[in-house]
Amino acid sequence: MTSRKQLKAQVRARMAKTGERYTTALAHLTGTSQAGGWTLRGGTDPDAAGLHAMLTARGITGTTEALLFGIGGGIGAGYILWEFQHDDSRHVTIGFSNSWQYVTRRTEKVLTRLGVEAQWHRSAPKAAQTWLTGQLDAGNAVMVWPDRYQIGYWDLPEALDGHGGHPVVAYAAAGDQVYLDDRNLAPFTVAREDLDRAVARVGSWKNQALVVTDSDRVLDVEAAVREGLRDVVAHLSQKSDSFSLPAWRKWSRMMTDTKAAKAWPKVFADGKGLDLALQSVREGVDGRYGVTGGNLRPLFADFLDQAGHSGEAPRWREIGERWHALAGTTEFADMGRQLAELHEAETDAIARLKSVVD
Repeated sequence: MTSRKQLKAQVRARMAKTGERYTTALAHLTGTSQAGGWTLRGGTDPDAAGLHAMLTARGITGTTEALLFGIGGGIGAGYILWEFQHDDSRHVTIGFSNSWQYVTRRTEKVLTRLGVEAQWHRSAPKAAQTWLTGQLDAGNAVMVWPDRYQIGYWDLPEALDGHGGHPVVAYAAAGDQVYLDDRNLAPFTVAREDLDRAVARVGSWKNQALVVTDSDRVLDVEAAVREGLRDVVAHLSQKSDSFSLPAWRKWSRMMTDTKAAKAWPKVFADGKGLDLALQSVREGVDGRYGVTGGNLRPLFADFLDQAGHSGEAPRWREIGERWHALAGTTEFADMGRQLAELHEAETDAIARLKSVVD
């Protein structure tokens, strides 16, 4: 069997002889496409799926998307109703993952808990572009955080320009095109200029990038799994009504309240923007329509199965189905009732999980 070091030596020898780029030489040696032999696996959660693909490409085994999701703290809760004056629109932001409001935090937790060596990079646009080119030429996959509107392939309205996005993995270059892994099952590329513009768009994390430098080992995940379980219990036991389980209770109340500034009967009294808000709910809750995996409760159940806590998994799958049912609800009172029931169900499920973790 050819080791990773041996393969790299062979690739570099061919590069010296032919003048080919790294990914081109690798493709000829391995008999794969211009995509550099990358395996597309799909996935649900962009953070965990992307990191799993990067680890596997480096010969680091012992994980799955579900395990990485749980090790990073698993599920979360959050609800914010935004009102924008520039286009008189309303958007509902729903957080279903741990620390969802911090774009890199879950990935940072996973790397730390597993002891995986990696390099974070952030610089001015030109330097960031040069660095990315160097990494791709060296055959390294890079996780980046592009603006979802600017990246283009989601075909979003201009009103969402600068609203942010989720991580994707750039894993090879071919001319002026870059291959991306965004949980797709067939190869696709974007223009390099579109990628560069997208990753430089959002001020709070522009030009943020990650490359895994560790390689060729089997990870012992047992301790990291325990940390992830403790994290999810601690996170969802907090009192925040924007970033923890009380958010569902607050959202439930806002569906029928008539006095609060952010109450739906008040915000949507004239019906304007309601269709967009309900679309935001559907896309945020139901993984079949959204772009970040939906409510993620089924993935968390997979984590519990793989972590040795299968007794708790069915409860979270059932909760996931109840979230899917909510996604199709349009009546305020019905939505409020379902949210109140979901708050109670998830609170009980976390209490059960706490007794298991303790």
